[in-house]
Amino acid sequence: MGQVSAPGQLDRREAVARLLANRKDLLVITGLGSPSYDAMAAGDHENNFYLWGAMGSAAMMGLGLAAARPKHSVLVITGDGEMLMGFGALATIALRRPANLTIAVLDNGHYAETGMQVSHTGRGISLDQVARTCGFAWTAEIRDMPGVDDLRARLTVHDGVKFACIKITADTPPRVLPPRDGVHVKNRFRAALGYGTI
Repeated sequence: MGQVSAPGQLDRREAVARLLANRKDLLVITGLGSPSYDAMAAGDHENNFYLWGAMGSAAMMGLGLAAARPKHSVLVITGDGEMLMGFGALATIALRRPANLTIAVLDNGHYAETGMQVSHTGRGISLDQVARTCGFAWTAEIRDMPGVDDLRARLTVHDGVKFACIKITADTPPRVLPPRDGVHVKNRFRAALGYGTI
């Protein structure tokens, strides 16, 4: 097993709040657990689709949404554990090249939802390098707030699929739970996109 890597220094709630500031019509898919709590803490929004299950699928949901709504900017906010579970999605997304999709991974180097075990990224796997190798148009490892600001500025520029690994501290702030009614979340999101409920 690899050596444990140094943790990030960014506060997850501050980073997500900054990323979602002045978001306008940005469409956001949040991964299971803490990324959903972080987005909710930044302010509930009808253009947020919170995942309560289906671990590993946030990035692929983002791909589907980006393909269906090519004029919208789509942001996936997920964690390193979920992205590791959906590793193969990076290759598929890179091949499809949705210019309006950005994946932002909140990387604390731990599986926070299951007891803070050290994850693969905590032992040296660089998710941004994996995305770059797959062929993402732009990748970055972000360790400071100016980097978050740079990422936010890129969200609405549809010049290629983007991937950012945001290095955050390994803490667990209090949960801010988004709506837990999946039908409500789905119908609200569909309505925000101009579709009827089903």
